[in-house]
Amino acid sequence: MDGKMVLYRVLRFIVMVAVSLVKPFKIIGREKIPDGPAIICANHSSFTDPFYMAFAVPPKYHLCLMAKRELFDFKPLGWILRGIGTFPVNRESAGDMEAMKNALKVLKSGKKLGIFPEGTRTSEDGAVSPKAGAIRIAQKTGAPIIPMYIPRKKKFFRRNPIVVGDAMDVSSMGRLSREDVEKLADELMDKIAQMGNNL
Repeated sequence: MDGKMVLYRVLRFIVMVAVSLVKPFKIIGREKIPDGPAIICANHSSFTDPFYMAFAVPPKYHLCLMAKRELFDFKPLGWILRGIGTFPVNRESAGDMEAMKNALKVLKSGKKLGIFPEGTRTSEDGAVSPKAGAIRIAQKTGAPIIPMYIPRKKKFFRRNPIVVGDAMDVSSMGRLSREDVEKLADELMDKIAQMGNNL
């Protein structure tokens, strides 16, 4: 077990205990997260969402998150984020090649990649057009996309449901046009929203 995985597990446990005291959670469908590389995609409304995503993924797996570049500007935080395997992405660039390389490296090593396709925090479904990075990465690597719903309004002292959905496989779809990729990104976010509506 490498150092990043050790630090990830330790911080995950500490934060999970702290968060559970205030806004506890329950995981629905955790068994749908497969062994091997996978891309976990969730909706995003709060700074706590990356924590909930990590809580939903079994601790035996190393979840490496793609996070906005600005978080790394504060050096102590940047050091911690890099220390647990999180890496930056430039949200203003449609083709951040360094972020893409890091994402491919994560999946090639058999780890889980965490992405919030909305690209920013939003208060309601459909408020922004999702970014298509997850679809492109899935097509390049063959890794399945695992949709995850995280409540946008998390309740205090009540178990907030985090729902893991069925895998989405785009690797067998052949060559996709830009329009196809954007449509699949929309379908992914629609699927995540529906998972929340079905609770």
